[in-house]
Amino acid sequence: MTDSLTGSPAVSRGSVREAVQGFVSRPDLTPPLITVHRRGNVPGARYIFLDAPYSGPGHGGAVILDSRGELVWFGPNTAVHHKMDFNVQVFNGEPVLTWWQGEVIQGHGEGVAVIADSSYRVRHVIRAHNGLMADLHEFNITPQGTALITAYRTHANVDLRVRGGPANGHVLSGVAQEIDIATGELLFEWDSYSPRHAPVPVWETYERVASGWGTSAMPFNYFHINSIAQDADGDLLISSRNTWSVYKVSRKNGAIVWRLGGKRSDFSMGPGSTFFWQHHVRPHGHGTFTVFDNGTTYRETHSRALVLHVDTAAMHVRLQKAYIHPGTVILAATMGSAQALPDGGMFVGWGAAPRFSQFGADGRLLLDGIMPAYAQSYRAFSREWTGHPAELPAVAARRGSGGAVIYASWNGATDVTSWTVLAGRTATSLSGVGSARRAGFETAIAVRGAGPYFAVRANDACGRPLATSSPVRIN
Repeated sequence: MTDSLTGSPAVSRGSVREAVQGFVSRPDLTPPLITVHRRGNVPGARYIFLDAPYSGPGHGGAVILDSRGELVWFGPNTAVHHKMDFNVQVFNGEPVLTWWQGEVIQGHGEGVAVIADSSYRVRHVIRAHNGLMADLHEFNITPQGTALITAYRTHANVDLRVRGGPANGHVLSGVAQEIDIATGELLFEWDSYSPRHAPVPVWETYERVASGWGTSAMPFNYFHINSIAQDADGDLLISSRNTWSVYKVSRKNGAIVWRLGGKRSDFSMGPGSTFFWQHHVRPHGHGTFTVFDNGTTYRETHSRALVLHVDTAAMHVRLQKAYIHPGTVILAATMGSAQALPDGGMFVGWGAAPRFSQFGADGRLLLDGIMPAYAQSYRAFSREWTGHPAELPAVAARRGSGGAVIYASWNGATDVTSWTVLAGRTATSLSGVGSARRAGFETAIAVRGAGPYFAVRANDACGRPLATSSPVRIN
């Protein structure tokens, strides 16, 4: 960032605020400062999608960066609603923004799933059924226009002695729901502890019941559901962090078809293919799966993004490739994602470790992102995106030597190449007095016009006007 007249205003400095960005034209936006190091040729014009819920100076929220690390869009959290699992997905043939928002309670979420269009306007809000609330861990849109979401349900009278808890305890089960987005109708539900679906027993978990847990006030999260994906045959692949297992669940009757990993794995695991406390399981056809392996046990010294080949005929799993950060030992206790890229590379969100990385098809580290320690992202993605904000560009004017300094920004716009500054003696008599190429989220432009009214016009690569701000009077 820079504090010159040709770029964005400097990041606030000092021991408390050094990791926060600030903007003259948008003083309401104070996202964390995120640094991106490009270590090679990063193919394609893609954007980086993060959620940064944290406690510290400034705001957490949903973040879009360009591949250089410049802020493109920031959707701040509110006092009661955090945004997580921020992504681009396809709905009705169009790219949309998706996220979960709500409250985080004892390691899971209670809220709703949200879909916004390319203008950043919310179009759909998906709610869980049967008295539950949507959880933060998964919101996955299927090609059929349905939403796969996670939820948590409390069960009482559960014997937890096998994991060090009370004989008459309470557990949280992992719930998967499929909901028709257009109608809101519940199409399918699976509960890890429901007797309707041959429940996953408590002894499968690797988690221990900590002191004070297993009660009605603090139920034991024995399963910890954290991802749902649709397999090629339509069945669901459900990841349980705390059993170290992926469950293939029949869409027809909710029965468990097989277990991959954990204490009751139906597969033999080849060298390097075993995972622990995993997240973000996705199938890619022809037996290929990607998994973020947190690996936070004495068994592993680092987290990994894995590409696995799952042979359901031989019931054997083979490690195809593992992505490990080459410069820093990263061991993420929680969260994380592994996104297979179209060019054969991998984009990794390191979860509780405040980093994200892009690897080439040959395994080389191409891009490395670093966030403030308190700004971890649950998942991180690299996506194509075109944003046309419904709101107008923002402008602020300050007196400068021999004229004025105009600050221009447009939260979420991806097509702006240059800015034109308009000035006049009244708000309705503005004409061009200067211009500049876009220089990051906010561009500072020195002009000689006295105003006192100023506005800015955003232009595309061909110089065509995109939108004009409302006029402001110089301070």
